[in-house]
Amino acid sequence: MGEDTGRSQYVYRFEEGTRDMRELLGGKGANLAEMTRMGLPVPPGFTISTEASMEYRRAGRIPESLVGEIREAMESLETARGRSFGSPERPLLVSVRSGAPVSMPGMMDTILNLGLNSNTVAGLAAESGDERFALDCLRRFIQMYGNVVSGIPVGDFERILGSVRDGVGVASDYELGVGELRQVIDSYLAMYRKRMGRGFPEDPWEQLLGAVEAVFKSWDNPRAVVYRRHHGISDALGTAVNVQSMVFGNLGSGGGTGVVFTRDPATGEATLYGEYLQNAQGEDVVAGIRTPRPVEEMRDTMPEVYRDLERVARNLEVHYADVQDIEFTIEEGELFLLQTRGAKRTPAAAVRIAHDMVEEGVISREEALLRVDPEDLSVLLHPSIDLSGELDAMARGLPASPGAASGKVVFSADDAERSGSAGERVILVRPETTPDDIHGIVGAQGILTSRGGMTCHAAIVARGMGKPCVVGCGELRIDLENRKATVGSQQIQEGDLLTIDGTSGSVFRGEMDLIEPVLTRHFRTFLDWADDVRTLGVRANADTPEDAAVARDFGAEGIGLCRTEHMFMEPSRLEAVQAMIMANSTEEGTRALEAILPLQRSDFVELFRTMAGLPVTIRLLDPPLHEFLPDIDELRDELRALRAAGAGWAEMAVKEELYSRALSLQEMNPMLGLRGCRLGLTRPEIYRMQVRAIFEAMESVRSEGIEIFPEIMIPLVSDVREFRELARMVREVAEEIGGVGPHLVGTMIEVPRACVTAGEIAAEAEFFSFGTNDLTQTVFGFSRDDAEAKFMHFYLTEGILDENPFAVLDEVGVGSLIRTGIDGGRAEREGLKIGICGEHGGDPRSIDFCHRAGMDYVSCSPYRIPIARLAAARSALKSRGESREM
Repeated sequence: MGEDTGRSQYVYRFEEGTRDMRELLGGKGANLAEMTRMGLPVPPGFTISTEASMEYRRAGRIPESLVGEIREAMESLETARGRSFGSPERPLLVSVRSGAPVSMPGMMDTILNLGLNSNTVAGLAAESGDERFALDCLRRFIQMYGNVVSGIPVGDFERILGSVRDGVGVASDYELGVGELRQVIDSYLAMYRKRMGRGFPEDPWEQLLGAVEAVFKSWDNPRAVVYRRHHGISDALGTAVNVQSMVFGNLGSGGGTGVVFTRDPATGEATLYGEYLQNAQGEDVVAGIRTPRPVEEMRDTMPEVYRDLERVARNLEVHYADVQDIEFTIEEGELFLLQTRGAKRTPAAAVRIAHDMVEEGVISREEALLRVDPEDLSVLLHPSIDLSGELDAMARGLPASPGAASGKVVFSADDAERSGSAGERVILVRPETTPDDIHGIVGAQGILTSRGGMTCHAAIVARGMGKPCVVGCGELRIDLENRKATVGSQQIQEGDLLTIDGTSGSVFRGEMDLIEPVLTRHFRTFLDWADDVRTLGVRANADTPEDAAVARDFGAEGIGLCRTEHMFMEPSRLEAVQAMIMANSTEEGTRALEAILPLQRSDFVELFRTMAGLPVTIRLLDPPLHEFLPDIDELRDELRALRAAGAGWAEMAVKEELYSRALSLQEMNPMLGLRGCRLGLTRPEIYRMQVRAIFEAMESVRSEGIEIFPEIMIPLVSDVREFRELARMVREVAEEIGGVGPHLVGTMIEVPRACVTAGEIAAEAEFFSFGTNDLTQTVFGFSRDDAEAKFMHFYLTEGILDENPFAVLDEVGVGSLIRTGIDGGRAEREGLKIGICGEHGGDPRSIDFCHRAGMDYVSCSPYRIPIARLAAARSALKSRGESREM
């Protein structure tokens, strides 16, 4: 053991703690203490603090002072329970569970029935009058301890257990008799001795300290590390250890164990939701070993206990002002609470619960907005299976986590991680998942299991991640060794396509048609509350009327970026665009553009009609012209083929001219070449045509009584003289048309020089929009495609970068330049309208920066609009809170 570190206290009895001591006692320990103080039926126990685990992590051994405190706490527990630890007469048995400050369901290890050995098991049998019960407890303890403390794979124990079950022809563990359980225990002990080179520990104190150390160690086991990394949880928090007197749900039909949510975690409906097993112990429900029964059946099987459970659930939800996930055990008709915590819930449920709790007067609107993660809303905005057509589900299971997913079948977590990292869509198919499968769940699009219930590991983790999941699909027979599965006579091979529907529990062969989501009344009201709070505007990046319509339905307050090049790239227009590029004179180019003008004008008319009454920012043509021509290598191959086929000179001449022009437009670094405003300056007829199309479309819709507010954006400006010349051209076109209504002319700030000369540019420009995709490339000197393909993964895994700067805005470098641009621009032009239109405009952390930097709006893809609305509201609330603290 380690030396005394001088720490005054490491161990806290439940009655000494409160829920506010979460960082010290962990979430589980703090809540056990709080329930104890509330007078609820909690088996007595104590918590070893997170500080103790961090000291163990630092020193690599348990401090001597901690051992002394544990002995004192166990003596107190013996007195409270009237039992003796290690004695064959009324033996005290305990559970040992981890409990981090942040909820990590299934990530850490649990040991039940600690204190059993060859002597105490006899005492437990004599006291209970049930030898089978005592042997079942010992069997469970050896398996848990052997796995958690000694590292023997749980599958090795399961094989022994399964072999004995098969030998007597029973399907479940609880059907095994005394003789069979003795056989299992003897086999377990023999395997333990063979694997470990020593016998299973008989000394309860050795067992207890070994279990405590194992929980400390489990903080750094691979699945815990993967879970923390995925959820952004700090490694420095540590885990507490909870030691609690055992209560037994496996004493007979008057006992049981279960998990109950105070509201439905899938839908948010205000009704008790959960599952229980009669004559079962602790981990049976969440482990998915037996398929449990709905908790409402307890109304009939255990009516008094059910009434107690309803009362406790209601009290806890009111006390915590949040939905609770409660673990309970029933010992001979008496209810005991083993844990409560804030319930994991689906995004749909999170929104409804937040909405309903406001309506019920439990929480404020501001609290409701802070309880829903903006990123979670994305799950509500994605397609689901179209149920209107001919559907023939090949199998059905329990709908554990809503949403639909299609992908290739894989049967191992490693394969799911590998394929997912490579960009493949896969469905992870397993008998059941365990915490060791966490990396595969992260990599998969969805999870399908043949066993387990609505609160099993796969269900809880999938709901937390917002991934579709179907569990307990009993028709599914999985052969892991041969990587295949069967449903009746149908075979499923690895690599076959499956679709799962986590809302209905259905499983379909192949890839199903999907439909767009429908936003509920709760969802729309919730986002209206966000709009009342936020100060940052939210616009959409939309290039077509269809995109604009989706964006408007999701609450966009205008278009912050319409990329006109996407209109040019439509196949029906490409011939005219290529004719413009191939023109040998300005006159030829102008004639070609005259064919494009009415098409471009009609594009804007439809866009303006969709966005009636709102601002629409239109970026003039940005990409280099060679992007509108066929690939050079393809043209070269076509020329070779034509020559080989003896094609006529006329056909050859056309192809050779196209090849020659494509070759002349080729650049060594197109991103920094002839594009954006440089293209507008050297080929002004292109920009003149686009501006004319905008103004003519504006006048057309105004004649229909539609007000529209176009903002013409000149891209890639690095010098005010570039902008000045093109802004003059815009005014000239307006004068030529005459009577053009109100509009703005501004620029996209996307190169460092524009940021540092923003004051000069603002003297001419009427608005700024930061194009953070290109700005990030030019600040870092990264080519986005090359960086993400070649070295970004390495940079992130090695800690060279904390985040992918193309996903989360780099505040230190890119953000510093943005602030410089904002300050310089507004110093020159008071009230200068400023927004952001890169992909960062839909990222909550980047939106928070935009709020703090004083931007007027963010612009993002249509399906990120609700996320941006909520993120902007949360940033406003955060700012309010910080200002009150100052």
